Amino acid sequence: MNLETTHIPVLLDEVLAGLQVHPGGRYLDATVGGGGHAAAILEASAPDGRLLGLDRDPEAAERTRERLAVFGSRYNILHTSYIALSTVVHNSGLFPLDGVLFDLGFSSWQVDDPQRGFAFREDGPLDMRFDPTSAIPTAGDLLNELPEADLVDILREYGEEPKCRRIAREIVSSRPIRSTRHLAEVVQRAVGYSGKSRRHPATLTFQALRIAVNRELEGIEKVLPQALSMLRPGGRLAVITFHSLEDRIVKQFMRRESRDCICPPDLPVCVCGHKAIVRLVTRKPVVPGAEEIQVNPRSRSAKLRVVEKLNVS
Repeated sequence: MNLETTHIPVLLDEVLAGLQVHPGGRYLDATVGGGGHAAAILEASAPDGRLLGLDRDPEAAERTRERLAVFGSRYNILHTSYIALSTVVHNSGLFPLDGVLFDLGFSSWQVDDPQRGFAFREDGPLDMRFDPTSAIPTAGDLLNELPEADLVDILREYGEEPKCRRIAREIVSSRPIRSTRHLAEVVQRAVGYSGKSRRHPATLTFQALRIAVNRELEGIEKVLPQALSMLRPGGRLAVITFHSLEDRIVKQFMRRESRDCICPPDLPVCVCGHKAIVRLVTRKPVVPGAEEIQVNPRSRSAKLRVVEKLNVS
């Protein structure tokens, strides 16, 4: 598969503008994926800008190393989770950073590879791990081993699936669930599908399982404060999300850190002592225009939020 033709970076111009990429800057792409954003950042920061890229997926890390080889020694790509962000940045010698990017989607080649288990257009194993070399449970492990009540919780919390109980009941009665297509058929049987809707009834179930397998929401909550701590005053944090659960976490974090007081509104005086450490660059999320969506339909649900770190003591 040709990485150049299968990976289209989302909101590329908006990311470069949001991060204010400039020559000599130091940048972190914490979810480097197919390397599209990373390549553009290196181009815009030439001749001496530097970039550190991280990815949990070893294949993504290797593909991006090859793609960025034209930039010589100005970049380093590591196979690691962004959960270790602060340690990795300090060890890289790039602290403090001018910009940090999180693109919380996943690459087209990951979706299109049936062996990864992220989609059900073609049949494949129920894996869904971003890092297939890790020892964490796969989607198949969760589907075939968890109690029905736990499956209901996953589908409700991570998929916001209104028919979570019906789906969980059908999953348990259909065990063992053997493959992605088998799971899609089980969900379709549970809820019915006329074929008229644009969205297959298993879409939210697959989203919920992927989030649960990779503990995505927990990771976002833990890493955002680390990312801010790695920025110089005036440095910027940009985050692209693709569903409401991610966006809610990012929006609430950015709004909270942009306020001097986070006390409940009914308190007459501030008792929290919280001080704003960022300025909101985007008060509303930046979304793709019609032209980008036409070229890259998978960008349709993307939202970009950006903050700038304040100079506070």
